[in-house]
Amino acid sequence: MSAARADPKAITPQSKDFDRWYVDTVLRAELADYAPVKGCMVIRPYGFALWENIQGALDGMIKRTGHENMYFPLLIPESYLKKEAEHVEGFDPQVAWVTQGGGKTLDERLAIRPTSETIICSMYKDWIHSWRDLPVKINQWVNVYRWEKRTRLFLRTAEFLWQEGHTFHETDEQAAEEVDTMLGCYRELAEDWLALPVIAGRKTESEKFPGARYTLSIEGMMADGWALQSGTSHHLAQNFSRAYGISFSDRSNQEQHPHQTSWGLSTRVIGAVIMAHGDDAGLVLPPRVAPVQVVVVPIVRSNDPDGSALVEQAVARIVDELPEGVRLRVDNREGIRPGEKYAHWELRGVPLRLVVGAQDLAARQVTVVHRVGGTEEKLPVEHVAARLPQLLESAQATLFERAKTLLAERSIDVATLDELIEAFRERPVFVSAPFCERGACETRIKEAVHAATVRNLRSDRRADGAPCLACGEPADAVALIARAY
Repeated sequence: MSAARADPKAITPQSKDFDRWYVDTVLRAELADYAPVKGCMVIRPYGFALWENIQGALDGMIKRTGHENMYFPLLIPESYLKKEAEHVEGFDPQVAWVTQGGGKTLDERLAIRPTSETIICSMYKDWIHSWRDLPVKINQWVNVYRWEKRTRLFLRTAEFLWQEGHTFHETDEQAAEEVDTMLGCYRELAEDWLALPVIAGRKTESEKFPGARYTLSIEGMMADGWALQSGTSHHLAQNFSRAYGISFSDRSNQEQHPHQTSWGLSTRVIGAVIMAHGDDAGLVLPPRVAPVQVVVVPIVRSNDPDGSALVEQAVARIVDELPEGVRLRVDNREGIRPGEKYAHWELRGVPLRLVVGAQDLAARQVTVVHRVGGTEEKLPVEHVAARLPQLLESAQATLFERAKTLLAERSIDVATLDELIEAFRERPVFVSAPFCERGACETRIKEAVHAATVRNLRSDRRADGAPCLACGEPADAVALIARAY
């Protein structure tokens, strides 16, 4: 932190230190900063605007699939957490407790929300009585707190923002369909909005959500070849509804426990956007979520009042003809050279920069600079505003294709542990291999390659009895193995 602040113009090159580059970019682009409380962060306006755009896209999908938003309290009684043993055991090391209020010791400790299954179940015990009350499909946009020893801005902080969806269903099959549906929404967000190709699959038993029957995830590749989990969806079966005494009368008037799901996505996806697309100059943002999609830099000169007047007229025309939905900003800041403005917006990843100067206008043109690839082109001033949506969609597609190419180039199939070790010898990669799902074999994989783990069991591939890479026994699953943040 101190190094980045000592020289506010310095960004460490990715090739020199990718981790340092990441922190430099977050701080210099004014996405976030360190908070006085260790492990927490302040999300600055530009970073929060990025989150709002991501949130808006996902919230639309959540409502499109029949869910409603609501809100549950931040503080959860300790007795609520203890009702589901596997759940509380999984979260216990991360829970922060409130023990005093109003200067008095509390009769019961209160947990600062690490996740909300327990309090939601405790409330819905009184709200669900009949099959007619199902399905329940709710979501909340909130903050959570999980005690973290090692933190990194956006990627892992003690307090972070997220959405958590919770549903109750009549049947196991309906719950399973819900789990798939919401993972599909996360994939849509990642690929269509964040320009991040992902690999979907089921988490291993050791990596699933505490208390779940199974967990599905999507995994994206960052520019350094490491993986980042970018959304999870959990089938909770009847584990929580039994523990919390939630029951309903089914269509045959028999008492049943509902089948549950939960699913969540957090501000960590901002880290994914940064690391998947950024370069040595800073952020490269997908246009669909960029807070500013187009910046206009007028070139005005005090010694050329006539030319400056033409520039101001041209800028006004562009703003007036701007198609609906395009997020444009005119940089009219005084006392700052054009080159400094270019660097300012390049650092912040703005997809398109329009440079409007008298010399170009003499030929009835403006200069368009593309953040992706850094290319420039001249466009007629009378047509440039109308072209902006097309140019932005082209930039979105280019980013996605570039990320797909990286994923393809750094994906390798192996059959043995020796091949696994060799695959990681030169650089981080995504490895796919037959895997028997035994815990002992998962441990051998972790031991074979430092920091590599089974990210998920791919949903798009099957091993069809091929030998497990660790033990040689027939395997059905194909494991995605990578180093991960």
